[in-house]
Amino acid sequence: MQLRVAPENPLEWLALKTNQVPIPLLHVQMYFIMAKAVMEAADAGVFDAIHQGKNTSETIAKACHLHPRPTAQLLTLLVSMEYLSFDNDQFRLTSMAQKWIVSESPHSVHAIAVYNNRVAWDWVSNLGNYLRTGQGMESHEVFDEKQWQLYQDAMQSVAKSEVREFEKRVPISKKATRLLDIGGANGQYAAALCRKLPNLEAIILDLPEAIENSSLPEDVRSRITCRAGNALTDDLGENQYDAVLLSNVAHHFTEAQNQELTARVARSLRKDGIFIVNEFIRPALDSTPELVGSSSSLFFGLTSTSGNWTVQEIQAWQRAAGLKIYKTIRYFTIPGMAMVIAKKS
Repeated sequence: MQLRVAPENPLEWLALKTNQVPIPLLHVQMYFIMAKAVMEAADAGVFDAIHQGKNTSETIAKACHLHPRPTAQLLTLLVSMEYLSFDNDQFRLTSMAQKWIVSESPHSVHAIAVYNNRVAWDWVSNLGNYLRTGQGMESHEVFDEKQWQLYQDAMQSVAKSEVREFEKRVPISKKATRLLDIGGANGQYAAALCRKLPNLEAIILDLPEAIENSSLPEDVRSRITCRAGNALTDDLGENQYDAVLLSNVAHHFTEAQNQELTARVARSLRKDGIFIVNEFIRPALDSTPELVGSSSSLFFGLTSTSGNWTVQEIQAWQRAAGLKIYKTIRYFTIPGMAMVIAKKS
């Protein structure tokens, strides 16, 4: 997926075509305030207030305890960004905003907007130092208790946006009875697979703080066991699992750590068991540019001292561990995301 400036008339098209538009000015002056505006609006409850029937600038500002004048400026921007429409002196949510940013929507990513606003936004100011020194930060090591909860809520909202397509397309055997979900304290993947496969039981291995803040769906809770630990050091056993899932975790680990973990995962798999690395993929430089994978790789490098990996790099770990490359499934609904899957023969 790419984020592009779209012309709205022939003259703008010509200006863009002939390189007369200062694109960097849009990036450095417009895009960062647009991102912050959405995060602040979500955090302040603006979208929820409109969902609840507050439709004028004044009533929205009052409901959210905001100043009326800057609230009007914020709402004007959100109209331009197509989160809101404005008609007959009233603001209304677009269908996109209603589905994806209202907190009570089952599809909502509201929680990650709040987390990025309260926690991750300040980290970005360290990007220059990361570029100069190569030294990022281990974000999980600096969370306080409240930030851990915000993080878990955010990870659950991200997982909810992915899990529908994941559950439909993951090639897990109907005969599978044991799943290891590494780093899955959000519970979404294990729950979806337990619903899909009535004989499946899942073990979630995650950091103690993540397990402490996890919440499992009631309907499958009895079939999911949460185990506090560390995937980099814990014994995963031998011939234990029909499937091992590593979702949105590999970008936190170095290449050597991922190689060593993959080797232990391979030993833990039963015959014909699969290892699923579910990740945002960094596009190779000689491949088609892709905004989501490349931007998230830089962010994860800053916040986890590692970053995203290419499909070829992930498959190299799997081959080195003696696994057979099975297939790579790229998401239709989550740009830049893929399941890189290998099988134990």
